[in-house]
Amino acid sequence: MMMLALVLTLSTSFAFTGEEAVNKKALNGFKSEFAGATDAAWTTGSNFYKVAFTLNDQKLFAYYNAEGEFMAVTRFISSFQLPLNLQTSLKKSYSNYWISDLFEMASNEGTNYYVTFENADTKIVLKSIDGSSWSLYQKSKKA
Repeated sequence: MMMLALVLTLSTSFAFTGEEAVNKKALNGFKSEFAGATDAAWTTGSNFYKVAFTLNDQKLFAYYNAEGEFMAVTRFISSFQLPLNLQTSLKKSYSNYWISDLFEMASNEGTNYYVTFENADTKIVLKSIDGSSWSLYQKSKKA
């Protein structure tokens, strides 16, 4: 589930769709769960719906499966919004890298964090499932 949400968040192959093409269960769930949301823009993949919206002055992204069931909500955050222990471990271990992406993902299973680090040669993605430590999610060499 977490891997799916990460892939959906990082994916760029979305097709725009209006509310009329969105599963009614997803649409109703979104309107109920995120009452007061503005600027909702729906996109769709082969088996999911993504809605980008603003709530309480924050840009959020919610995901629903093809049956219209809620999967997760994500938001971009700054490193200062991470739990203190996660901030500290990043500063100790990755001081020679810069953060190119950092987001929080909340689902029925809990809250997870994903951070992407880069330097001139390498791109590293870490994840924190339990909020207490980081684990390597992906590492690649730049071309």
